[in-house]
Amino acid sequence: MRGGPSVLGIVLAGGEGKRLMPLTADRAKPAVTFGGTYRLVDFVLSNLVNGDILRNCVLTQYKSHSLDRHVTTTWRMSSLLGNYVTPVPAQQRLGPRWYLGSADAILQSLNLVYDEQPDYIAVFGADHVYRMDPRQMLRRHIESGAGVTVAGIRVPRGQASSFGVITPAADGTRIERFLEKPADPPGLPGDPRRVFASMGNYMFTAKVLVDALHRDAEDENSVHDMGGSILPMLTERGVAQVYDFDDNHVPGESPREHGYWRDVGTLDTYYDAHMDLISDQPQFSLHNRRWPVYTHPGQLPPARFVSGGIAGESIVSAGCCIGGQVTRSVLSPGVVVEEGAVVQGSVLHDNVRIGRGAVVRGSILDKNVDVPPGATIGVNPERDEQLYTVSKNGVIALGKGQVVS
Repeated sequence: MRGGPSVLGIVLAGGEGKRLMPLTADRAKPAVTFGGTYRLVDFVLSNLVNGDILRNCVLTQYKSHSLDRHVTTTWRMSSLLGNYVTPVPAQQRLGPRWYLGSADAILQSLNLVYDEQPDYIAVFGADHVYRMDPRQMLRRHIESGAGVTVAGIRVPRGQASSFGVITPAADGTRIERFLEKPADPPGLPGDPRRVFASMGNYMFTAKVLVDALHRDAEDENSVHDMGGSILPMLTERGVAQVYDFDDNHVPGESPREHGYWRDVGTLDTYYDAHMDLISDQPQFSLHNRRWPVYTHPGQLPPARFVSGGIAGESIVSAGCCIGGQVTRSVLSPGVVVEEGAVVQGSVLHDNVRIGRGAVVRGSILDKNVDVPPGATIGVNPERDEQLYTVSKNGVIALGKGQVVS
């Protein structure tokens, strides 16, 4: 931050994303397309850059080629000012082993910290959809004198097993307990049906983080994970505090959007987050010019509507050609919907082609899927379950280039 404390951003982007299969069969989870033209990693990087955190390292591991290519071609910062966003692959700096967990990933990358010598380190996850001004969280962290500040959001208690759960102390700020993905967590005081869930975003005083990582590395029983190891350690030492995401106000957001955050870790949550984009008053808008989400749009012509093609309550990206009917759907660049075809409530990635008279409903089609003329997806549930991946809530997913019968 110019004229203020120095902050290094570390984005944890090495996740395998098994629950998002088949979308992650050929790419890391943060590289999965979202909202037509974006990648999931674009949301965290946009928040950091909009918030004046301009030196950022993206730690990668699994199937990282697509992610590395996107970061290096899209996120080009001003070298004149010394700013950068750079992917950092697993390099086995501490011996012949890959990352054992998110804490070990940072431990093996401490050369980045030693080179920058920052006052503070923002460690953020790479696969959530949200807007957040990290300056407000940093300000609260500095004022409190805490070793680590954890961004927390209130979620229904029934969802707690998917998150780290924060139990605040009586002052409402210091963290009394931090439980990683507990089966039966305690509810909030005065609101027992909800819990404070960790958003996977942490603001550290640099010295505290480096010390904690070295202590953790010496513990043979540790899982070497930020939520499973580092946060419980610092909570026990009394230096961890929670930052209520509801206190964060982003320029240009509408009241409806305030506090929006989605962990798109499953096909169902990924699909639902897309549906949040397309209503008349979306729960999350991609059109906030005061806090934009950045990406590389590609060099494509505008979308075309031919042969009476129509689209309603949908996002239609550049390069699309619509000759059929599209409703409540999100179309990435280069999608073709031929005459007489019907697409309803679906998410179509780059260069998907829907043939003449075909029907696609309630589906996610990864890039380069070609649906033949007259074929149907989402019409016959029993047949779909035999041929394709079907989520718990009935969302049908086809992987990259998958053949449609």
